[in-house]
Amino acid sequence: MFEIILKPGKEKAVRMGNPWIFTGAIAKITGKAGSGEICQIRSSNSDMLGTGYYNSESAIAVRVLTFGDNQFSVDILRERMRGAIHNRGIILKESTDSCRLINSEGDFLPGLIVDKFGAGLVVQFLTAGMEKFRTDVLNTLIFECKPSFIFERSDTDSRKREGLDESEGLLHGQLPEQVVVKENGVLFSVDIGGGQKTGFFFDQRRNREILRSYAKGRMMCDCFSYSGAFTVNALSEDVRSVECVDISKNAIEYADRNVRLNFPNANNVSLVKADIFNYLRETENIYDLIVLDPPKFAKHPGEVERAARGYKDINLVAMKKIASNGILFTFSCSNAIDIKLFRQIVFSAAADSGRLVQVLHILSAGEDHPYNIAHKEGEYLKGLVLRVF
Repeated sequence: MFEIILKPGKEKAVRMGNPWIFTGAIAKITGKAGSGEICQIRSSNSDMLGTGYYNSESAIAVRVLTFGDNQFSVDILRERMRGAIHNRGIILKESTDSCRLINSEGDFLPGLIVDKFGAGLVVQFLTAGMEKFRTDVLNTLIFECKPSFIFERSDTDSRKREGLDESEGLLHGQLPEQVVVKENGVLFSVDIGGGQKTGFFFDQRRNREILRSYAKGRMMCDCFSYSGAFTVNALSEDVRSVECVDISKNAIEYADRNVRLNFPNANNVSLVKADIFNYLRETENIYDLIVLDPPKFAKHPGEVERAARGYKDINLVAMKKIASNGILFTFSCSNAIDIKLFRQIVFSAAADSGRLVQVLHILSAGEDHPYNIAHKEGEYLKGLVLRVF
């Protein structure tokens, strides 16, 4: 096993539990360093800090797997996988049969994502190090979950940054013609092979449930609607009307499919293919309930300033289009923008709108998306529920 020697002062974050070591923190490497291979991590004075896996092609050169004198092994991999799967038991019940089973760094398994879609699983191997454990991961999933299928969706930009080719396809079992999952008692059709990420965003499950308590009798605009999941949850609580707005034709068709799956006779839903920034500016409608769930505006810290302008712009326009006593659900999934900055952005939009605004809820991803408290990058989803006067 080769050794990574850190520069003086760079060991503090590792000692505190942060699992990322960037290339700039490394003083030298002793031994032959192969991408994805396990390494020992040492401070500048040779103190053992832990083990991790290394990748010379990634800006995140080392993903830490164990801390202190503990050595990582396949047994630890399996133990952590079993623990993560067991802990999701509080989520899976009659009303919800699907969720995220393993959440990468949040479950101390950096580079591994596993989502449960009913009886099947979708996996992502996002790093060169986790790719080395592919066979062990799949064998453990088959033994612990006995899935009807395992489908791989390792077709992300993160694999490219790791120097890996995209990988997608059926790994185990048989993929049914249609995959339908249940969440909060409603149903969603999932495009396993063609949908975004692993096919469905489970991270908003709790927030969609909260939306239900505000939906009854309101006129709603579901912005960046994608699968229509907020819309379907609102319809289940007798929302007066919904406009589903997304710039993607495929997303609008996806939302329509999910609406019809649950409410085949619904006549109070409008599906609009449009740029939401322009749409909210141009529409004469005033809404009682608006959901802003945009895609990631900042993919890295260098894009924060531009992203902040985008978040302020869309929140400002929404506040101008919401009725007095209306409810605004607003989100950011950019991990480069923390909750403090996001609140400042939304505060600035509220000030410029001339409206009085109350904060009712501070939102995050559900409990199936845990994050390491020492790894703020894992806290990517943040949201606010606001009452606008």
